[in-house]
Amino acid sequence: MTTTLFTSGWTFHRADDSNGIEVRLPHDAMISEERSESGGAGNHGGYFPGGIYTYRKRWTVPDDADICEYSLTFEGVYGSTRVSVDGAEVGRNESPYREFTVPLGCLLPQSEVLIEVNVDNSCTPNSRWYTGSGIYRPVWMTSSGTTRIAPDGVRVQTRSLTRSGQTVGEALVDITVAIEGDLPDAASVQVELLYDGSPVATGAAIVDKNPGENMDGGVAGLTLHVASPRLWSAEHPNLHDVRVRLETITGLLDERTLRTGLRTIDVDALSGLRINGEAVLLRGTAVHHDNGPLGAATFAPAERRRARLLKEAGFNAIRSAHNPLSRAFLDACDELGLYVMDELSDVWFQKKTPYDSSDRFLEAWPDDVAAMIAKDRNRPSVILYSIGNEIAESATGPGVKVAKQIQARFRELDPTRPTTIAVNPLLAMMAARAKPSSGTDGPPERKPATSTAANQLTAKMGRLMVLASTLPAASRATRDVFDVVDVAGYNYGYAGYRGARRRYPERVIVGSESMPGDLPAIWKRVTSIPGVIGDFSWTGWDYLGEVGLGYWSYENEPGGIAKPYPGVLAGCGIFDITGQPGAALHLTRAVWGLTSQPGIAVRPLDRAGQRPNKTPWLSTDALPTWSWSNLAGIADIEVYSTGDQVELQLNGRSIGRRRAGKSVNFLTTFRAPYERGELTAIAYLRGKEIGRSSLRSAGNLHLTLRPESDQLSDADDLCFVWIELADEDGIVDAVAEDHVRVSISGPGSLIGLASAAPFTRESYADDEHSTYRGRALAVIRGTGEPGTVTVRVSSDRHGSTTTTLEALGDLPHTPSRTTVPDTKEQS
Repeated sequence: MTTTLFTSGWTFHRADDSNGIEVRLPHDAMISEERSESGGAGNHGGYFPGGIYTYRKRWTVPDDADICEYSLTFEGVYGSTRVSVDGAEVGRNESPYREFTVPLGCLLPQSEVLIEVNVDNSCTPNSRWYTGSGIYRPVWMTSSGTTRIAPDGVRVQTRSLTRSGQTVGEALVDITVAIEGDLPDAASVQVELLYDGSPVATGAAIVDKNPGENMDGGVAGLTLHVASPRLWSAEHPNLHDVRVRLETITGLLDERTLRTGLRTIDVDALSGLRINGEAVLLRGTAVHHDNGPLGAATFAPAERRRARLLKEAGFNAIRSAHNPLSRAFLDACDELGLYVMDELSDVWFQKKTPYDSSDRFLEAWPDDVAAMIAKDRNRPSVILYSIGNEIAESATGPGVKVAKQIQARFRELDPTRPTTIAVNPLLAMMAARAKPSSGTDGPPERKPATSTAANQLTAKMGRLMVLASTLPAASRATRDVFDVVDVAGYNYGYAGYRGARRRYPERVIVGSESMPGDLPAIWKRVTSIPGVIGDFSWTGWDYLGEVGLGYWSYENEPGGIAKPYPGVLAGCGIFDITGQPGAALHLTRAVWGLTSQPGIAVRPLDRAGQRPNKTPWLSTDALPTWSWSNLAGIADIEVYSTGDQVELQLNGRSIGRRRAGKSVNFLTTFRAPYERGELTAIAYLRGKEIGRSSLRSAGNLHLTLRPESDQLSDADDLCFVWIELADEDGIVDAVAEDHVRVSISGPGSLIGLASAAPFTRESYADDEHSTYRGRALAVIRGTGEPGTVTVRVSSDRHGSTTTTLEALGDLPHTPSRTTVPDTKEQS
């Protein structure tokens, strides 16, 4: 079996366009649509409209006598999908986050076929966030003989570890291999486990045929004994290759290689979460699937960049909100060392938006679960499955019944990982008290009790969601569904942890969603209450849609958590959509004790004296800068520190020395008239300096380009180029703005251009954009040809500049498929 990328040579057509344009997948059709006040996705989807689209590709079947069957695997298509070959339908899919495979059958060598993918995402909103449209994740062509290792047919499980003191002496690793097709007698599998290219264990097993006259294929199982294993964890993400060969006495039939890690998971109410027997606390955050300027298109370098920046910031865990993570993001988590809470869905059988998937959930969920587990079960990073997010009906009898069915399905297909469900106690109370509608069959339709409704109540009534978790009614509303899963997931419910552990001493708890500003209070509970295993903030990376959930407005500007057009962002990320961190990152690093250096942030000086319209999902809109051009006014300064005191100096003069650290929730505030120069914070612990940091004002500003890398390694590589209004030392000014235009020459193309402005009428798909807070970000993609890529940027007020990148051409690389020996592009 050979699996190859199948992403080039496609044409993309809107419903009224017969000519189309050439595209290279992955491709988000929605990101280039024109936003408007009446955009179909509304506030939920950033005011983008949906649409109906067709992708076409003419493909010549290779002249390969050993190949009998072909199939296409789609990692994700957003919209109702129909796949056809020469006009005959060969497959369909309705689940936008499900990976699915369609058989193309036995095709004649050297014949040309027309492959068409029709995508209907015209009914919006169908989600509570920006979804994208079309073939937004990679596509793979698989060619095989009649007998083969099944797709995702290799299962690897670390059964146990043998310890001698603190040293692991041996790991027992179970390997199961599923075979498809007409199985010859005496077929066997040969397995090698390799680390850094060298075998560390080998084994072989005879394939047992499936019973029954009409059943093809079979299964083989064996156990490898691995001496002195190199285990996988977030701190030590050691990866192994598993090489599997299917053989008969006549020779090799098929082979497969995948990457995995050796590790065990244990969780209980006394010892909490243990990875490889060692206690772990999850320093987590959530991420949506969109990549900001790129829309929903899933590019492996963009996924890895997000994972890398979050890891470097101090997070050790990611929650996929609210759908299974892409293969590319999981690759990054495996390689970098990030634990993953892998989530199934935001919707069960009760609607959250007018056109969501609730009407087909009861039919679709078993296959969705199976596809999710088949894709992710060999991932060492995936340590926890979430069966749903803020499912109001889980507080009702019918909902608990469905939860038991889903839990049983997870346990059947993957008994190696614990499960959770992310429950908002306030929402659960609302749902439990709602009265069923009359005259319905099946699960009752209830008066609206949705995530959006709970969020709106909290925005109006402050700490409502947090306080609700302490009420007896919340305990009753969540008890039955928490009894179903292994770990109770609390969304905004940390105040209820101690009472829940007292009432239910066997309960294991995780903070599945929280506001970043609550971390000091949350982490006290995580580190002091047995059985609480960590926390996931909302959210690690800002995202498109759910407009205005986090960002603040001022004075008479529209407030609330559902802001109008031209709003486009949620505005609540610890990192913004371009990858710039905000003040919340200083807080997380201080709470977790990851640095002794104080962090400095300044409330927007261009908003000084104006009344902010706050939301609970952003504790501060302060920025890590002391460069505000020539503005005048009183600056509100925030210093985050683990010391017990901090001193603030401005141009060498002391502004004051105040309490810091735990006693003030790691945040000390100062006020001072703004003046250009240097702002320095000094942290002290028991009278001794433990760290200092400074911010400086920018000098003469220039248009500067700052690429994050200087190479494009292949056709699928990306380079992120910062466009900044900065001085010669790279200091960016927060209030200097300009309009920039980007042009590319050489073997590269511009695929995204954006700023972190929370509201804008500009498109991320254009070649011109305005800066925001002195910055914009351009994303360059290689073409696969070698040469020099020249990026030229011109501006209205700061001149022009260029930078160059080296394109290496389409060199061999590691793709996002983990079961692929051959990665040559099929054209």
